[in-house]
Amino acid sequence: VQLVESGGGLVQPGGSLRLSCAASGFTFSSYSMSWDRQAPGMGLERVSTIDRHGVPTYAAAVEGRFTISRDNAKNTVYLQMNSLRPEDSAVYYCAKGAVRGQGIQVTVSS
Repeated sequence: VQLVESGGGLVQPGGSLRLSCAASGFTFSSYSMSWDRQAPGMGLERVSTIDRHGVPTYAAAVEGRFTISRDNAKNTVYLQMNSLRPEDSAVYYCAKGAVRGQGIQVTVSS
């Protein structure tokens, strides 16, 4: 299993970012995929999950602002993040169950 995140960076409050995760080493279309995040000094938080049918679930903290999607033809899962807040700053990880990628930094700051 290999999961490679991209698309992070620095954005101002209220801005948007789209994270991508390229997956390989397994039958992508058969599995739920998730995005987790970890802020400094905090525990790991599951942000969103999309099941193999494309049905999403979200943590309450991001509901209405973040959108998870997947492209099974490209073995890629996305996280569109809108109306970003400073408290969204964290390292974001793509996950297949308990297996995560290397993570990518998202910083929301003016």
